[in-house]
Amino acid sequence: MTKIVRTLMFALIITSFVLAACAPSTTQAPESAEAPPQTEAPTTAPEPTEALTEAPAEEPVAMYAPDAVTGDIIAAGSSTVFPLAERMKQRFEEEGFSGNLTIDSIGSGAGIERFCVNGETDIANASRAIRDTEIESCTAIGRTPIEFQVGIDALAVVVSSENDFVTDVTIEELAAIYSTATNWSDVRPEWPNEPILRFSPGTDSGTFDYFVEVVMTPANGDDAEAGSAALQNAANLQLSEDDNVLVQGVEGSPYAIGYFGFAYYQENQGALKALSINDVEPTAETAESGDYPLSRPLFLYSDATILREKPQVASFLWFFLNNVNNEIADVGYFPVSDAKLQEAKDAWSAAVVE
Repeated sequence: MTKIVRTLMFALIITSFVLAACAPSTTQAPESAEAPPQTEAPTTAPEPTEALTEAPAEEPVAMYAPDAVTGDIIAAGSSTVFPLAERMKQRFEEEGFSGNLTIDSIGSGAGIERFCVNGETDIANASRAIRDTEIESCTAIGRTPIEFQVGIDALAVVVSSENDFVTDVTIEELAAIYSTATNWSDVRPEWPNEPILRFSPGTDSGTFDYFVEVVMTPANGDDAEAGSAALQNAANLQLSEDDNVLVQGVEGSPYAIGYFGFAYYQENQGALKALSINDVEPTAETAESGDYPLSRPLFLYSDATILREKPQVASFLWFFLNNVNNEIADVGYFPVSDAKLQEAKDAWSAAVVE
């Protein structure tokens, strides 16, 4: 598809959003303001369709096409969202974006803090939903976070390919593995009487938060703080915000176990083995249906004022939403439903069209 055809398609899509957001009775200022001074004012009002179609049609293309915007875009957050965001950055730049797009992998919590507390970024990437306290922090600095779901991740629980005794664990067994069990035989007597070597994302990671919420909290009286403490106090535990460190750690011993986003497992599946959870394997079908117990949504967050003041940010988000499903499977994640993706597009449209 040529760039001209892509641009025309982009114009049609954007125009449809603009038309949907505008009131059909608008016949005022823009027409008379643009009339040349030497031309006599019309004695009758212009047709409403003229005002709606002609005036806005050129502007959105000029503002939001990748090859027509420039400037800085700063995003930070989830290490799980990072490989998908990097792929979309590459595609965005291939389509002509000439500005500077920076994406930092620092964990969901740290990314939301940078967006909501420090106000340093344009986009926060997260592998969990934003919390009420974080929304309050955003409000305190004049930002109202807008949520865009861009995919689904299945969190993979992995062991070394040299591990020949574990293929499936229950949620309850997984909680014990990451807290009270010392040796593998403490979980199942038939497993080796060898120490469990635990690897986990760091506490700033949305992956850590999600694991605590789904696995550790139910095993600790539905107390999230107790669940988090149980994990952090477990013996032979290594925490890291770098998923590659976790991969290398698990690869190094048949008695090691770790967890991270499915994409990192796919990149290293020759050296790793993904476990079934409650007899359900992590696949596209089980993640989308929710049958796999450790599937979760992936989000981007931004703010309407940012999108209106920085057309390059609006452009990247729009490009992301319209192209993510062409790339997401290759990265190792699963697409959201058409309805969920349309919700994100509608939220974008409401934000950029005043």
